[in-house]
Amino acid sequence: MIISRVQPCEQMFHSADTQTLYLLEFVALKLTNFLFMSIYLSILTEHGYDSQDTDESGYQSKEQRTSAPPKLTVFLQPSKTQLYSSVIYRGETVTVRCEIQGGEGAQWTYEWSRGQSNIRSASTEYTISRVTESDAGEYSCRGRRGSSWTKWSDVITLTVLPPPKPTVTLQPSWTQIYSGETVTVRCEIQGGEGAQWTYEWSPAKLNTPPTSNEYTIISATESDSGVYSCRGRRSFSWTEWSNIITLNVKPPPKPTVTLQPSWTQIYRGETVTVRCEIHGGEGVQWTYEWRRNEWRQGWVKLHETSSEYTISRATWSDRGGYSCRGRRGSSWTDWSDIITMTILSPPKPTVTLQPSWTQINIGETVTVRCVIQGGERARWTYEWRGGQKNIHETSSEYRISRLTESDGGEYSCRATRSSSWTEWSVSTTLRVTVHIKPTVTLQPPWPQIYSGETVTVRCEIQGGEGAQWTYEWRPVKLNTPPTSNEYRIITVTKSDSGGYSCRGKRSFSWTKWSDTLTVLSKPKAELRADRTAVPVGGSVTLTCSVNPSSSSSSSSGWKYYWYRYDRYYKLLTLRDAVFLSNGQISVSEGGYYRCRGGRGEHVYYTEDSESVRIDTTVSNRPVVTLYPNWSEIYRGETITVRCEIHGGDTEWDYEWETNSIRKPPNQNEYRIRSASSSNSGNYRCKGRMKSSQHNTTEWSDSVTLTVSDNKPRPVLTVSPSWLSPGASVTLNCEVEHQSAGWSFYWYKAVPDLKTYNYKSSSYELLPDGNGTAQDSYIIHGQTHTAGYVCRAGRGDPEYHTDHSQPKFVWSADVHSAASLTVSPDRVQHFTSDSVSLTCEGNFTEWRVRKFSEDGRLYSDCRRMTGSTCNINTSKSDTGVYWCESGSGEFISAVNITVQNDGNGPILVSPVHPVTEGASVSLSCSLKTQKILSNVFFYHNDKLIQNDTRGELKISAVSKSDEGFYKCQSSGRESAQSWMSVKGEQDQNI
Repeated sequence: MIISRVQPCEQMFHSADTQTLYLLEFVALKLTNFLFMSIYLSILTEHGYDSQDTDESGYQSKEQRTSAPPKLTVFLQPSKTQLYSSVIYRGETVTVRCEIQGGEGAQWTYEWSRGQSNIRSASTEYTISRVTESDAGEYSCRGRRGSSWTKWSDVITLTVLPPPKPTVTLQPSWTQIYSGETVTVRCEIQGGEGAQWTYEWSPAKLNTPPTSNEYTIISATESDSGVYSCRGRRSFSWTEWSNIITLNVKPPPKPTVTLQPSWTQIYRGETVTVRCEIHGGEGVQWTYEWRRNEWRQGWVKLHETSSEYTISRATWSDRGGYSCRGRRGSSWTDWSDIITMTILSPPKPTVTLQPSWTQINIGETVTVRCVIQGGERARWTYEWRGGQKNIHETSSEYRISRLTESDGGEYSCRATRSSSWTEWSVSTTLRVTVHIKPTVTLQPPWPQIYSGETVTVRCEIQGGEGAQWTYEWRPVKLNTPPTSNEYRIITVTKSDSGGYSCRGKRSFSWTKWSDTLTVLSKPKAELRADRTAVPVGGSVTLTCSVNPSSSSSSSSGWKYYWYRYDRYYKLLTLRDAVFLSNGQISVSEGGYYRCRGGRGEHVYYTEDSESVRIDTTVSNRPVVTLYPNWSEIYRGETITVRCEIHGGDTEWDYEWETNSIRKPPNQNEYRIRSASSSNSGNYRCKGRMKSSQHNTTEWSDSVTLTVSDNKPRPVLTVSPSWLSPGASVTLNCEVEHQSAGWSFYWYKAVPDLKTYNYKSSSYELLPDGNGTAQDSYIIHGQTHTAGYVCRAGRGDPEYHTDHSQPKFVWSADVHSAASLTVSPDRVQHFTSDSVSLTCEGNFTEWRVRKFSEDGRLYSDCRRMTGSTCNINTSKSDTGVYWCESGSGEFISAVNITVQNDGNGPILVSPVHPVTEGASVSLSCSLKTQKILSNVFFYHNDKLIQNDTRGELKISAVSKSDEGFYKCQSSGRESAQSWMSVKGEQDQNI
């Protein structure tokens, strides 16, 4: 079966040669078939087959085949259904043809099938004039001749698709084409490959020839610009028109040359990039050509084909005019306009000051500026050096808002743009001066001006010449006009007397005020004494002067007059004083003194000086004492500071001098009832006779009073700390400054049974322990573990220290009524050992207590099971342990020591006291080795055994064997442990 499109008439006829060839092939085929059929029928007849014996399908039944020889039957098998093209576009005409090879010349009737439906057609062809999607499907056929049918042919699939939409493309694919370039407009139909298409173009000028899918424009012009679209046809069916594509044809662009950075003046050593930019040609692969117009040589081609030409370190040879052009395909742009690059030597900056004064005052504002002539438009980064500081400024100006002396010095700068630095500028000196202090002068320069005279007050600023100063005067009445440095008084009156001073301002900065020049109508004398009291057998020197100074006064012709008060002020003569010089005398008598000056033929007197009091020192000597006389007083104590003057029955008024915060009253005693650190200091005193106030003692020697704000706490020691039953215990209470009148109080420490802490409220005073003068206390017949506390007191009212920390006397004796057992039974243990402490006795409630190495008391065992405390040992478990009943009874203390060195040995020694006469064995053990040899044993740090024996055996223990023991093995020592020895009588108690 063959499907074929209906072809146009002109395509259905072939040439005469082609028809002759087809005819010969047909005749040969017929002859071959006839010969084959004759041979086939002859064979059938020979074997007894007859075509009459077959059924309609040409086959014999089983009975016929077995009962009689079959007859020969000829049947034809159609080859297959054929389709010339299995893809047809909607609207086209298609023919489905059924061909039976070898059945030519016979009269065949055909039956067609599409899918599940049959199509009756007697023709060998089935034609569909305008195909739609409903015509798609699987087609097959069979033929009948006479009453016999062929088999159904194999199916062939017909696919019907919508006509494809063409696409117009440009080659090359640039949307912008320049005049003179070649471009091809191409019509592409996706999925239509292999078909004979006829194309139609818009605009119509492209439709020559009509069968071409390409239109090539050899040398494009602007008239070729426009929109292009196409469509295709095969058979009688047209596709849709394609989407339009726009072709823009313009004259080639003219490149532009730019510099990066965009400076036309480049300094030698800088890096610059010359860039060729083609506007509108972005996205295109351009090839570039560069040239440089060199002086005297004309244009020189540069070996660069990219859009950028980089000069890493510019030299003189790089100067000149630069131009470029671009090429894509075979088309060149015009040459760009020339950009000229000038290469210069880097400029040298200049440093200037603003304002440009050579001297700038402290506090003024100045701007140091770096100026680069000819480089104004460039973006410079600046580096500064100068002054006495590190300058981190990178701009062209360095502004100092308030000058200090450290800002003075030499300033220079340099600058960089890109990668090249200028030279350093020549240094400019900034001189910073301390505020200029003006001077006020009088003209004429007389120190004394009289009424009616003319005087000019002038403000002079040394070193400020050339600056525009504005002046300010005191008194304010001189400030008219404000810019004048002179004030002229035509006729002086008394109201013009007073002090004159001035200051100047330039910019925003003022000078200091000048010293005051005082114009006095009448000066006043000044009297000074070299001491305030005449020492025993000595004298006091008095000096009189008229301001501004005695030296200038003497040169001004002053003569001095001296006076002493005795009911009135009397003029002193040579009998009353020793006249040392003009303006200085020596006196040996106490009293009130004055002086004044006079000058001129008709003597002009100054005002009298102020009176000066001179005392006479008597021989009595004051002494400061403290009561009580302790070297250190504690906060809250009572102390009396007393001034004592011995000799005669004279009545005195007292004066005190101290550097403490609190000042004593002018009395002979200063009682401090509750001292504090504010009373600490040096105290001295003197006395003045009530009957003659000019007679006074010298100052006493200073006495230092030290008051501590820290309340003292005594330190209690017990000896021995481990004892045998019935032994005496000595308590010692030590206070800082032990000899300072302390009394001592002795207590037994009883724990609070609710919290198991020791509180002062639960301390019990020991017998005869209330205020002993001795700092020790002996307890006789001590039999069990106990804690003790002390404190001290002194003074009236009595001042008490804090209580000492509790100290314990440990008894390791095992009572018959109660005891503490340790397992394993030794004093020393390794870390991570399991140790149990068990309280045994007649009490129902037990606690295991601990007193640690650092002196802290622990109220409970961490893991208490019944009356047993279980410990997994660590270094912090070292301490003294004892059993304590619910009623507070102490029982049987033991020492536990944990060896923190994992490689160190321990001493294996008994926990409880050893009875006199009994034997005991001490050994040395490692965690990894229980029995050691070559062990050193020490008793109270004295080597007592050094041999191969691994243990120390004492066959009959005596009291002298009591003490501290330790062992040493392989250079490592154990801790030391106390071994107690008790007498046989103790054993029987």
